[in-house]
Formats: sequence, C-alpha cells, structure tokens
Amino acid sequence: MSALLSVKGLTALRGECPVVDDVSVTIGAGECVGLIGPNGAGKTTFMRAALGLMPSKGTSTLADLSAAARARSVAWLPQARDIAWPMTVETVVALGRIPHLPRGAKLRPEDRAAVDTALAEMDLTSFAGRLANQLSGGEQARVLIARALAQQTPLLMVDEPIAGLDPAHQIGTMQSFASLAAQGKSVVVSLHDLGLAARHCTRILMLSQGRLVADGAPAEVLTSDLLNKVFGIKVFYENTDQGPVFQPTEITYR
Repeated sequence: MSALLSVKGLTALRGECPVVDDVSVTIGAGECVGLIGPNGAGKTTFMRAALGLMPSKGTSTLADLSAAARARSVAWLPQARDIAWPMTVETVVALGRIPHLPRGAKLRPEDRAAVDTALAEMDLTSFAGRLANQLSGGEQARVLIARALAQQTPLLMVDEPIAGLDPAHQIGTMQSFASLAAQGKSVVVSLHDLGLAARHCTRILMLSQGRLVADGAPAEVLTSDLLNKVFGIKVFYENTDQGPVFQPTEITYR
C-alpha cells in the first residue's frame, strides 16, 4: 500500500503542554479516514502539524515537501468557512486549480472540467454565477469543499467539513469522500457525527488528550468501552440491511 501521509512521533506543544503527543500513523491510498475525538482532543492540531503548518516535533512526509509540491499532493480545508471577497462561486472553486497551473496561465479544458465536476458533486452547478460571499454559511461551506475537490490531489484533509450543513448535504459530502476512496484517493476528515463516520469511513482514528488511542475499522474503534472512556457516552450501534446505525443515547460521566 503506497503511503500518501506518514507521521512518526508527531508532537505539538502549547507552551509546555503537548496538544498532540507522540502520534504515529500512515495513510495509504484508497482510505476514507475519520478523525474523531472530544473537543480539545488535538484533531485540528494533528492535521495542521502533519501538514507542516505549525511547529512540531517528529516527522511528517507532507511537512517535508515544498509548498508547491504539498499543494499538488494534498488539498487542505480548515474549519474557517467565511468567504470575504465578492467572487463568483465558480471563481472560488477554480482557485483549487492553481497548484496545477503555470504562473499566470489561464484555465485549460481539463481545469474547467475539474471545476464543473466539483460544482456538480457539491450540488452547486446552479450557483456557479452567484457571488459566494452572499450565500448562507452552509452554502459557503459547500463552495469551499468544492474548491478542495477541484484541486484533485491524491489526499484530501478536511477539518469538520460537514459542520453547519443540512442532513442531505452532510450525507452527500460523506458519500463524495467515500467515492474518492473507492477511486484510489484518500480522505482524512475530522468530524463529530459518529454515525456518519460509522457509515462512510473505512478507518477511524480516535484521539484523546492528544494521543492516538484507537486506529482501525469503525466496528473495531466505535466500541462501548472506548466510547464510554473517551467521550463519556453510551450508544446504540447495530448493523442493518441499510448499513450500520449508530446513535449516541446517554451521557455517562455525570
């Protein structure tokens, strides 16, 4: 299995406190990896450190790349969702093609095709000519996801991309990520909806207090014992004819 990301001993500090503590993991091709953990577990810091966007100890294959090479290897979507400038949706999505273009070059037919595909994937084709900064928060989030998809990199790293989306677009976005994995690309997606993680991810990484406490298939990670220990919850989890159904039901730490 070819590695799209390999980190060893990754540690990131806030002052003297490790926010990510000695994490080692390899992401291969064809994976949809759900990154889960309570608030403050280190999910965002892990992704930023792995990308080389903040100081850290240990090694990361992405952090060692030049900015240009990294932009062709991985598309990064942070939590920030606001689009400040009055650009059309199509123009924002087309920014995802910049890593593949010579400086100052115009979009080629293959670039326009990538933009059109990303717009359709995020249900935005009819929005192409609208100003992105005048859309709702959830619609802007979909525009930025489309921009990342248009980048067409082997690896996509996205931080809570479905936060604020309506249920249909949450499901559709996760289906898009699963489809990328089926095509041989990989996605690392942090999310709090454990039900969507159970249904659409091929692998789950669970962080707690900055440490990687579980790594495996959803059924191996989303166990009653781990969920009680890490999240302080009880859950209903059953495999059905329509796929796994997973629903947190009760808080256990009060």
